[in-house]
Amino acid sequence: MLTAYRHHYSETFFWNKIWCFAKSAGKKMITLALTLYACFRDADTPAWAKTVILGALGYFIFPLDQLPDIAPLVGYADDFGVLTAALAMVAAHVKPEHRAWAETKVSILFHYFVSKPSKDPA
Repeated sequence: MLTAYRHHYSETFFWNKIWCFAKSAGKKMITLALTLYACFRDADTPAWAKTVILGALGYFIFPLDQLPDIAPLVGYADDFGVLTAALAMVAAHVKPEHRAWAETKVSILFHYFVSKPSKDPA
């Protein structure tokens, strides 16, 4: 799985996907992705778990998957399934601080979308 998605994964692509699609993907999806990301970045997470996470995050940001992600309600079903399965596989290595970090980032991100003016005041 790692080799299949490795060339599609980069932190830049990941953060661009989070930023551009957060509102349409929803809080649950973004929290899930960020929780896995935090676990991936943890030095205590074993290599096999990082491989699972990298595969799932690579699928999440895979560029050819962007068209289906535009479809309301069903566009992220496959991404959600992959991320959920990855989380289930590595759950023993997900720490409370990973979840807390993800929830904090999601709170900040969605606060920005809510507080951002919809039109330019000019």
